[in-house]
Amino acid sequence: MTSPVSHLSEQLASKSISSHELVQQALAASSSDQDRLGDFLLLRNDQALKEAQESDARRARGDSHGPLDGIPIAVKDNMTMAGEVTTAASKMLEHYRAVETATALQKLQAAGAIIIGKTNLDEFAMGASTENSAFHSSKNPWDESVVPGGSSGGSAVAVASGHVPLALGSDTGGSIRQPAGFCNVVGMKPTYGRVSRSGLIALASSLDQIGPFARTVEDAATLYSVIAGHDDRDATSSTRTVDDVRSGMEDGVRGLRIGLPKEFFADGLDPQVAKVVHDARNVFQKAGAEIVEVSLPHAPQALATYYIILPAEASSNLARYDGVRYGLSVRDGAGLYDMYAKSRGQGLGAEVKRRIMIGTFVLSAGYSDAFYHQALRVRAALTEEFHQVFDQVDVLLTPTSPTMPFKFGARAADPLQMYLADLYTVPANLANIPAMSLPGGFVDGLPVGIQLMAKQWDEATMFRVGHAFQQLTDWHTKTPPNFRGA
Repeated sequence: MTSPVSHLSEQLASKSISSHELVQQALAASSSDQDRLGDFLLLRNDQALKEAQESDARRARGDSHGPLDGIPIAVKDNMTMAGEVTTAASKMLEHYRAVETATALQKLQAAGAIIIGKTNLDEFAMGASTENSAFHSSKNPWDESVVPGGSSGGSAVAVASGHVPLALGSDTGGSIRQPAGFCNVVGMKPTYGRVSRSGLIALASSLDQIGPFARTVEDAATLYSVIAGHDDRDATSSTRTVDDVRSGMEDGVRGLRIGLPKEFFADGLDPQVAKVVHDARNVFQKAGAEIVEVSLPHAPQALATYYIILPAEASSNLARYDGVRYGLSVRDGAGLYDMYAKSRGQGLGAEVKRRIMIGTFVLSAGYSDAFYHQALRVRAALTEEFHQVFDQVDVLLTPTSPTMPFKFGARAADPLQMYLADLYTVPANLANIPAMSLPGGFVDGLPVGIQLMAKQWDEATMFRVGHAFQQLTDWHTKTPPNFRGA
């Protein structure tokens, strides 16, 4: 579906199409492409069609719930829905039925959006390629021999292929933005605390955020506006008022200051990717923005810092999957320890086990000061540097990923190479600031994403700058082969 959500909503309002028809199309396309692209783990066929009929009935009564009423949407399968299987793409939770619905999904349902299914991901959101799913890999619709990115690869594929106009993912170190860049869609991570994490299966509690995928910045802003806001069920949820991010979106970039942090353009960046970002810089400059070179001296340490903090928090969060309370339980052994070992050994994949072991090590006695607490100090220094930089500029412009989308298996045997895919995305999570990837261009037929970052709580300026770029370019209108949209 290439039509903006505003256009689909107008069609629904005018009765030129029904929600039932939209959802039926989305389900049919998703099901037909499942073997080829593998973006879904679960399709809610009967329930989604029932909810679509209820939406049509509301409209017939003149009781629409807003711009998302009747619009099909996909959600990453690490967000719980009461009574539905929620796997986090892990054998550990293969048959787990959730007892509550994530707050973000409750807000979608209250807005009338139709959740058609749960999308594939790297197991427990640990990965950058969707190759770590316990069930199957998702394929990049632009070239099925390359990865779609991760961990929210299924959601990115669902939007890029035209199966749905909108999707939700989660972003702990780039898990929305990196697949958005690889698949030529918009992917946005809000400020930490802006969207409730209640009902999101935790990976790293100080880093995780739920955010939108869309084909346009305008649609991403619409979805963000629905899911943002305080939630009493999440102690980290901010009580700060949510700005109307759409009110100034048409104001353009004239007079704004756009920063290019020099550390993001150093060794390790593919020259072809660098050219795409510099071309975007020229677009902004011609539109009247002032381009300013800035520095974030601790940015080169961000990746190492992240891969200490994330495993530490993950090892704590995943301790609950012990064969007793949640998910897979293997009870054919000799005792309690044997049950723990077999349940976790069979239920968790290699990458999850790797990160648990790293996290347990960096938190262990004698090493926590040298690793974990030092990482916290670097995180604080980096956060302060971002605060200082945003006294100089309104937004930052960087690459989303240092490389082009890579082939399946190219990095699977080398975790360090896989982790480098997060090089430019993890700083925003560490500093708790909003960030967004949007289509920036193509190299040899494959998409390249550009990243915008803004100061905490200033999603409005970031959306404004991203929307201006899309008004001046047409990269976001390009569709992959076998595109399913209308």
